[in-house]
Amino acid sequence: MPVATKPRPTATPVLETFHTVSEAAVRLNLRKPEDPSKKGEKWLSDGVNRPEHGSKGEAIPSHRLAGQLLFSDSDLAYIAGMHRNQRDGRSRPRKRRVYRTVKAVS
Repeated sequence: MPVATKPRPTATPVLETFHTVSEAAVRLNLRKPEDPSKKGEKWLSDGVNRPEHGSKGEAIPSHRLAGQLLFSDSDLAYIAGMHRNQRDGRSRPRKRRVYRTVKAVS
């Protein structure tokens, strides 16, 4: 005799806000909004297209819709978490440099 099962409730899909590569670079503070350069955009697109350039060989998450490279809000949060500096107990403060003055020989 087959066991009657209840249908599982399905989660309703939520549409996130998507950002272009330039908008994502601004949201991640890789460049200023008024800066016309492509600073940060190349780093994002290289991380998507070549996973070996990402953190620990992991590809940067993204979406491709209608031939465009887009990043959702959750993608940007994950990217920021991927590259967060973590103290692992091995790191120490940087040593101070001691500059010595050289006396002129006359």
